[in-house]
Amino acid sequence: MPETASLLAFALIAFGMVLTPGPNMVYLISRSICQGRKAGLISLGGVALGFLVYMTCAALGITAIVMAVPYAYDALRFAGALYLLYLAWQAVKPGGRSPFQVRDLPKDSPRKLFMMGLLTNLLNPKIAVMYLSLLPQFVSMEHGSVLTQSLILGTVQIVISLTVNAIIAIAAGSIALFLANRPTWLAVQRWLMGTVLAGLAVRMATEARR
Repeated sequence: MPETASLLAFALIAFGMVLTPGPNMVYLISRSICQGRKAGLISLGGVALGFLVYMTCAALGITAIVMAVPYAYDALRFAGALYLLYLAWQAVKPGGRSPFQVRDLPKDSPRKLFMMGLLTNLLNPKIAVMYLSLLPQFVSMEHGSVLTQSLILGTVQIVISLTVNAIIAIAAGSIALFLANRPTWLAVQRWLMGTVLAGLAVRMATEARR
């Protein structure tokens, strides 16, 4: 069982990452705005299955392997930090777009919505970073089974991500309308997300191996 402090710290990082724009957020918001809340929630079901795939892989050995090979751990840690910095630049660069800016998408069947949500999540580098670079930092051999700790941490991340994304999918239309009429808020939202991403990147790059 992870320490309470580690569990809370991981939950805060998971919360910060789910609030940053990425493929999952962009896809879910676009679906909700273009095809309705139901389409967004069906897509979120596919995203949830993708999280379970990642969590299962991590729990069955990826985490233990990364912890056992220091150079692999450090390589993934720095790669993750660089990727987060890239996302931060994408958020604040001139001409960048907020995920709440409307994108036109075709109407798709529930099955396709679900599969697209799954595929979007499986190909999402941010989630790979979460499970390969961040999660191992909160798993300690001194606190019991690596498998159990990985499953607990993964479950915390999934619950937080699905809760936040469900709220965003349901409220996407209202948020997009609010921001469309307030260009300044669009800029603030982008810079806020960029700052969060950059902060996470610095933390990841400077964090000592647990």
